[in-house]
Amino acid sequence: MQPYDERLTVPRSWWFLAAGAGFSLALILLPLGTLPMLAGLVGGAALTAAAVSSYGSARIRVVAGSLVAGDARIPVEALGEATVLDAEEALAWRRHKADPRAFMLLRAYVPTALKVEITDPADPTPYAYLSTRSPERLAAALQAVRAH
Repeated sequence: MQPYDERLTVPRSWWFLAAGAGFSLALILLPLGTLPMLAGLVGGAALTAAAVSSYGSARIRVVAGSLVAGDARIPVEALGEATVLDAEEALAWRRHKADPRAFMLLRAYVPTALKVEITDPADPTPYAYLSTRSPERLAAALQAVRAH
């Protein structure tokens, strides 16, 4: 059985945001002198890079009989049918088909997703929507864990 582990990293182009934020803050602080300008460049770039890194650190894993998605840990016994969503269907489930009670690990820069029903009667969450670059692999990993 292949374990599943995916990190939903941000696109490379997002790292230009960090450089742009540092450059913008440097320009704002330029009238105060060279040292504040350099501090703004480094500080602005570092803070924005930390925010981008944090947003892109979300993980989806299938480990120890559980689906771990972000902060959620759901035992596979509480999971029902997994539906692979292509880009068009994933967009629909993010918009007009979405249930406000659903757990959503949503990253708009990842076009495909997996929708997994939650069958635990004690849990009011109807399904988990998981942005993933390889929904077929994730569905197969969940099926393999359920089979054991």
